[in-house]
Amino acid sequence: MYPRKLTGLMRELLGQFRILYLTGPHGLIQSYEGSAVVLDEFQYAPGLIPAIKAVSDDLPPEVKGKFLLTGSADIFRSAKVQESLPGHMARLELYPLSLSEISGATINLIDYLIAGDFRQEQIPALKREEIAQTILLGGYPEVQGKSSKARNIWFQSYIEGRLFKDFANLYTTRGDYHSRLQALTPYLAGLSGNLIKYANIANDLLLDDKLVKNYIEILELMFIIRRVPAWLKNRAKRQATQMPKLHFIDTGLASYLLGLRTPEQLISSQFYGGLLETLVYMECCKQATWADNSASFYHFRDTQKNEVDLVLEQDNGKIIGIEIKASASVSIQDFKGLNALADYAGEKFRHGILFYTGKDILPFTQGTSHFYALPIGLLCR
Repeated sequence: MYPRKLTGLMRELLGQFRILYLTGPHGLIQSYEGSAVVLDEFQYAPGLIPAIKAVSDDLPPEVKGKFLLTGSADIFRSAKVQESLPGHMARLELYPLSLSEISGATINLIDYLIAGDFRQEQIPALKREEIAQTILLGGYPEVQGKSSKARNIWFQSYIEGRLFKDFANLYTTRGDYHSRLQALTPYLAGLSGNLIKYANIANDLLLDDKLVKNYIEILELMFIIRRVPAWLKNRAKRQATQMPKLHFIDTGLASYLLGLRTPEQLISSQFYGGLLETLVYMECCKQATWADNSASFYHFRDTQKNEVDLVLEQDNGKIIGIEIKASASVSIQDFKGLNALADYAGEKFRHGILFYTGKDILPFTQGTSHFYALPIGLLCR
């Protein structure tokens, strides 16, 4: 068992809300002591929402933590669910295990990046093979410690037993959706860390682009993928792209769908850089759920094709740019995208981060902008 760092916040919210919706987990919680009601895999019983709302409406104001709903698909964002629970319900996302939970690390990455206290020190470097193995393993608790063969069997069972089943439950299926998903999911795995162009996907798979977009929306509700919006300083001015970026929630599942089974295969493939970016992006998303500081995530690409993999935006509008590089060396040229973001963002820009596979924390300055190269090994510290 891995201690989940979201547990404290769950307990806090159960003391303040009548209903807590914990979305993302699969078979995580079976029961709670006392009179609280736990409904697992709630996406299969959306018809209970009116009854839950009626009971919640009749509860005395001091009664909290009456219902704990868990589900592996976010039905409260689905068009099938016409009634929600405004004011009654808190919502949390429980992702697959983070690297910090697997390693037992105490650092919170989001609070660390926002604090900006990057003292020069050496962090144990992760070898390319170690990073590749981490990507292949992913974060599902059930595959941790399994052999490669057993892990592959689990992923295949997960795809057949959960992905297709939940998809049919959330989407009014028409035609042969099964074969379409079999073609679409590996294709999207290969796009992890890249911009989404629905027309290109549709053309390559000989599908309608509206159908492709609908399928992608459902896969996002199912916590298979995540679309990352573009960061725009001023939406009225087209100085940057507005296309979203795609990431797989779990790099292990993405690797499996791409037929990647060994670190050597992954490192030599065209997908290594994109999946490494996904690994860092998802670690940020996971640790943001229990961070003291709030953060929203975007990507950036301007009209000159300068790119930044990840933009962390604080509640006050200040941003931190984050780049990921699959290399053990760094030069000032590697901060080109971050420097473009700094110029574009102006006073909103705090500092830029470049994650790399070396061991040193290194400061860089260009004009008035401050950048730092940070070892990816920090994610496991």
